Amino acid sequence: MKILTLADVESKALWEHLDRDYLNSADLILSAGDLKPDYLEYLTTFSRAPILYVFGNHDRTHGKRAPEGCICIEDKIYEYNGLRILGLGGSMRYKPGPDQYTNEEMARRIHKLRYQLYFKKGFDILLTHSPAKSLGDSEDLTHTGFDNFVTLLDKYQPKYMIHGHVHLNYGQNIERVRTYGETTLINAYEKYMFDY
Repeated sequence: MKILTLADVESKALWEHLDRDYLNSADLILSAGDLKPDYLEYLTTFSRAPILYVFGNHDRTHGKRAPEGCICIEDKIYEYNGLRILGLGGSMRYKPGPDQYTNEEMARRIHKLRYQLYFKKGFDILLTHSPAKSLGDSEDLTHTGFDNFVTLLDKYQPKYMIHGHVHLNYGQNIERVRTYGETTLINAYEKYMFDY
């Protein structure tokens, strides 16, 4: 299965120039947040793949609406063709506003998922906006990752974690793909395709 990941910046190759072959090669599209609803809706028009998304830290701050034709998987495990995908959007709280959380608040969100995690026997992909602590994050509070995500990776050992939030163009030699234990972590900035 080919999975296209998106986050943070609308890809000119898809938005302005519409590379249909690239887009149609995807079996599933995962958005890790901070993308315009119009952009995601546009992609649903030209792609046969479902688009699953979580919120970034800017998605609802400016009164943005939910993208039509896409599936929000915030705080749930969504199953698609046998894949269990857990969605946890938002970032570390750095100012008042929606979709920002302290580590304690994120821990409460995860605790509410305990029955889903038990009955689904874990998950295969963790889709987040923010990275895990010390695994692709930055030192500033705004781009610090969550400790709780490391705990989830340690306990459930999913095959992949997809995140955004830390832009590859920040100039810090940020890795697009890295591994942590049994998990491959992918920074979905702009667009990235991989085979599951």
